[in-house]
Amino acid sequence: MPDLRKIPLQVIAYAAFAGLIGYFATMPHYQYSDPGMAGVKISLSHAADRVEECVQLTQEQIAELAANMRTTESCERQRLPLFLELDVDGSRVLEIEAPPSGLWGDGPASVYERFNLEPGSHEISIRMRSTARAEGWDYIKTDKVLLEPGRYFTVTFKAATGGFKFR
Repeated sequence: MPDLRKIPLQVIAYAAFAGLIGYFATMPHYQYSDPGMAGVKISLSHAADRVEECVQLTQEQIAELAANMRTTESCERQRLPLFLELDVDGSRVLEIEAPPSGLWGDGPASVYERFNLEPGSHEISIRMRSTARAEGWDYIKTDKVLLEPGRYFTVTFKAATGGFKFR
């Protein structure tokens, strides 16, 4: 038979523990950014072109490969870095060269940047190069946006849907 004197002590201990967890779940208040400023986030992951073009294999070269390795083209793994520039109201705010991920440099390059701007109307222009071209850009987006205080403005990218998206 359980000792009835221990039950009230257990209830008090559980209530104190639950109160402590409840307090730390809500306190201290965390502020993500300055409430008087507008936040800008750039978040993207994109695989740039390969350093070398893929080579079409002949039928003889394909036949020399093991059955489970047969493919019509041979591609080097390494990819180019991404070049990204962001201008706000005509002045350069961000310039990034993002290397490809992966042990052999064969994965997508990822960019995550966050900074604050004065609220109000701004012209934002973002450019990205993911090919071997020496000049020019593969993706460009310029738009006038209204940044609200205490809110985040995000820039994302997806090549399949046409490039950059402002939200």
